[in-house]
Amino acid sequence: MSDLAWNTIRLSIADNEPVRIGITGGAGMVRLVELCLDDGGRSGGSSDQHRNYVAGSRLRYVRHDSTAARLTVMQRDPTTDIEVGTEFTAYSSVVSVISTVRNAGAEPHQLDYVSSLNISGFTGGDISKLRVHIPYNSWLTEFRWRELSTADIGVVTAGLGAGSAASRGRFPVTSTGSWSTGNYLPMGAITEPTSGRTALWQIEHNGAWHWEITDVANDLQVAVAGPTDNEHQFVAVLDPGAAFTTVPVSLTISDAGLTGALADLTEYRRAIRRENPDNENLPVIFNDYMNCLMGDPTTEKLLPLIDAAASVGSEYFVIDAGWYSETDNWWPTVGEWEPSQRRFPGGLKEVMDRIRGRGMVPGLWVEPEVVGVDSPIAGELPASAFFTRGGRRIVENGRYQLDYRHPAVVERMDGVIDRLIADFGVGYFKFDYNINIGVGTEIDADSPGAGLLGHNRAYSAWLDGIFARHPDLVIENCSSGGMRVDYAQLSRHSLQSTSDQQDPLRYVPIAAAAPSAVTPEQSANWAYPQPSYSDELNTLTLVNALLGRVHLSGRIDQLNEAQLANVRNALEAYKGIRGLIRVGSPLWPLGLPGWDDPWVALALRHENETLLAVWRRGGPDSISLELPHLKGAASRIEPVFPAAASDIDWNDGTLHIGLPNPAARLMRLVGQG
Repeated sequence: MSDLAWNTIRLSIADNEPVRIGITGGAGMVRLVELCLDDGGRSGGSSDQHRNYVAGSRLRYVRHDSTAARLTVMQRDPTTDIEVGTEFTAYSSVVSVISTVRNAGAEPHQLDYVSSLNISGFTGGDISKLRVHIPYNSWLTEFRWRELSTADIGVVTAGLGAGSAASRGRFPVTSTGSWSTGNYLPMGAITEPTSGRTALWQIEHNGAWHWEITDVANDLQVAVAGPTDNEHQFVAVLDPGAAFTTVPVSLTISDAGLTGALADLTEYRRAIRRENPDNENLPVIFNDYMNCLMGDPTTEKLLPLIDAAASVGSEYFVIDAGWYSETDNWWPTVGEWEPSQRRFPGGLKEVMDRIRGRGMVPGLWVEPEVVGVDSPIAGELPASAFFTRGGRRIVENGRYQLDYRHPAVVERMDGVIDRLIADFGVGYFKFDYNINIGVGTEIDADSPGAGLLGHNRAYSAWLDGIFARHPDLVIENCSSGGMRVDYAQLSRHSLQSTSDQQDPLRYVPIAAAAPSAVTPEQSANWAYPQPSYSDELNTLTLVNALLGRVHLSGRIDQLNEAQLANVRNALEAYKGIRGLIRVGSPLWPLGLPGWDDPWVALALRHENETLLAVWRRGGPDSISLELPHLKGAASRIEPVFPAAASDIDWNDGTLHIGLPNPAARLMRLVGQG
């Protein structure tokens, strides 16, 4: 392990106060852990800020243990005998941190809040210069980063007292319910523009979380946590001997700005991810849903698609939603996971055999956490197997939520997955999740939020069990597109569906910004060529997928020979660069894309090679891109897709490119210096 990670944080230990933490080189330090118990709230400050808790102020250093890669700091509250162990793990330039709260006393205590990460030291004393990076995320409009000043977020220096005072305001970013990224990515960053020094954090949890920024002593404080009492109706009762562990949070400090911090986080994501051949080989996937069958698969419709997908070079073929439904309305019938006889009169096996016969691995769409209100399974499982509040089973958008803490749920869904693999040779599942069930469940839980957290962790354990039984199985993570893009899921799943966006032009900023949230080799971007699209628009939708994981769809069975040849050329080009994609670090020569930017660019860099995709959706006929890492290197530029040369001029680190509107090009730059 590198010392880089350890060099980014500093700890302070004193006899009469809690252990304190700060960023190396910064002015501020704050408590290592903020802790709220039922015996007292805050000693000062606003009633909604997560700091100045009485229980947190009583923590005192006990001991620490360390190795080259790990540091554990133990603290104890002498009033309640609550112990808190905070564990740091170093991954090159990233530190991962969790805390475990244990009741070592004789009386039960209620835990209302505990931070996963509490940090300060972002500046030398002037917060007005800092910039805060907020990653907005919503259905069809994923991965939208925005840079704001501290004044923009409402946090300014209070100016009271001798420099230690703070205002009672805060800037909160919260994800509620079971969509971990329904409004924001589980990330945030602060940059000092003059130096470029950037602190970037990531929450690794598939449920509710919260982080907030407050001012303190002419600096900023960031408090990061999983579910909380204030925001998520979460409390946990710790009986004597019981323990609670926070959700993991990772932190990196980069002197290369937000792009440098995201590159560090990319390598960390690769380090914590389950090893699997899919992320090494990056096979091409065809899925029949997007701008294609749209949840209405039948044998008649699928067979020509299978043949067309094989002919252009697809390696997986996934049958999406609707394969189990005997009606046209498949939404409320999910849960039984038996193939429809009406849709497949010769049996689903006939279709799966056709997929294998054309040299592809068959896949199926499953929504494993829900049961439709019209599914017979809704009446077969015990009532305690479903999320409940107010004594009633919760209904959300025609579905009930399964609770994976219940053994009957795990037993049933283990049986479903194992049966589909055994009966149909399924080698790929698309696991979708199309509801947000809210704060949680009251069944067997101290609070609804605790019930949701228990389910989140039980569901992750269920995934671990699947991969233990089927280590080569590929499972795609989807949640109405990108509504659960988190590394609790993505440390397990091979791929992430990035969006349900059906417009190829609007998909451009999603595809280009996806590597900020997920490694390129896990970013499943749709490419859906259509017979009605122009040649340039078909090329653009293909480029959308070529620096991630190709999720091919569209009516490729209706394309003419020239259009099919274009798809085939794109996939051949992709197979020639996917070895670089799985190791490349992302950078954005035009900055992280705005939703309406007319020109967008994404690059993946590894050693002396750089892959560069450029899109035009309007604006001027040409644009210049700065690639400073290639300055001073005699570089050659090779078109990747399309193969024809473009209007390009290269001048020692600056690329000038002209494109028609709309259009996209993918090229490779190789440094020779």
